[in-house]
Amino acid sequence: MTSFSRGSLTLQPSLARNRWNLLLTLTAGLFTALAVLPLIVVIAYVLLKGGSLITLQLLTALPPPPGLDGGGIGNAILGTLIVTLVAALIAVPVGVGAGVYLAEFASAGWFARFVRFGTNVLAGVPSIICGVFVYGLIVSTRLFFNQSYSALAGGIALAVLMLPTVIKTTDEALKLVPQELRWGAMGVGASRFITITRVTLPAAFSSIATGVVLAVARAAGETAPLIFTALFSPFWPEGLFNPIASMSVLIYNFAIMPYEAQIALAWASSFVLVVMILLANLLARWLGRFSST
Repeated sequence: MTSFSRGSLTLQPSLARNRWNLLLTLTAGLFTALAVLPLIVVIAYVLLKGGSLITLQLLTALPPPPGLDGGGIGNAILGTLIVTLVAALIAVPVGVGAGVYLAEFASAGWFARFVRFGTNVLAGVPSIICGVFVYGLIVSTRLFFNQSYSALAGGIALAVLMLPTVIKTTDEALKLVPQELRWGAMGVGASRFITITRVTLPAAFSSIATGVVLAVARAAGETAPLIFTALFSPFWPEGLFNPIASMSVLIYNFAIMPYEAQIALAWASSFVLVVMILLANLLARWLGRFSST
């Protein structure tokens, strides 16, 4: 039997392998810091430029005419919530239904493979393409009550962007549900419909909700689709079939104006939008904790 001394079990930094290990560890840590640095810089810069401008009037008032001081971004905040809600009402039922079909009914068929491939392709399509698509399909044809730009068209464009995330999240979440739960439900006489609605979907609810929240957060910050579909309005929302303001389009419009008041409102709106997206991601992380327990 070979005997070992206590010294052979201690770390010896002078060894070549330990030096390489330290070097590669420091390199990995440096790259990790560089990956997080843009997020920290963006949040800090937006906080510095827009955080000091936040007031109650800013959050509740309408934007002023170009060149005038005062006003706020209340209509843009409300418009963003409305358009995002419309998108969620369209994308969540369709996306969850498609994910359930892929995971529970056609998990290995050619059609399921085709849908998964199409979902991956759609997830990589630039958002402006979705905006142009909805513009040609709905806005230019005046499909809804002879109206062109509208909040509903903007919601449909954002729903197209949300669909891949919701479908993929639902599909993967249902795959993680233990097969024994399905067998147990069917063993006591439950139908497939009851098994899915009463057993598998509740078991995967936290993961699905996490994907939905992440999809909503992405849709809320999109600009290009809304420029082509919802346009912009300096007034309070007037229904789903009229142009509507949104924070992302307000930032785009005001940031390129040569007026200090409008540029300040753009920074304030950027701060509010970043905070909303940050809170949505924190909510997704909080929901994700339940799926891992």
